[in-house]
Amino acid sequence: MKIPTTLKHKPVIVSENYGQVDGRYAPDSDAKGLSLGLAQWNDRGKVDISAKVWRHTGGKWSRQSEELPLHRVLDLSILVASSMVHFREAYRHENLYDADQPVLDRIGLQGDAMTVAVCTDNERINEDIRLFNQALSDDSELIGERLKTLSRLLKEMGY
Repeated sequence: MKIPTTLKHKPVIVSENYGQVDGRYAPDSDAKGLSLGLAQWNDRGKVDISAKVWRHTGGKWSRQSEELPLHRVLDLSILVASSMVHFREAYRHENLYDADQPVLDRIGLQGDAMTVAVCTDNERINEDIRLFNQALSDDSELIGERLKTLSRLLKEMGY
């Protein structure tokens, strides 16, 4: 399925078979493609690149398609990786985290730090964190494959 090129997001680099590799949703995913392109919020004289997940209902392109600035895509990847680091040792805590120290990490970015923490405002956090941990475990092969690929590409780039 071809990603539309006539909308405000202007695709430059595309993966039009994403529905075939979308984790456990493949091959029946509604996320039919990914693109990197010119952001739909660009103003005259200012160009931002964005990543977009293109969702299709079967009849039309969905309004639930998401577009994110590239730095946010990377920030989400950092959040995933930091969470996975925590959950490797989380079994040491009765509720998979230290309630007295819910901040898991502070990751320096742009002169400040992104705080990674367990959401203790969630009134069902003890149940939800166990479900989250189980889902991470269940999807470890899918996630691990992608992290290995990302690691290889980052090494190729010199990072």
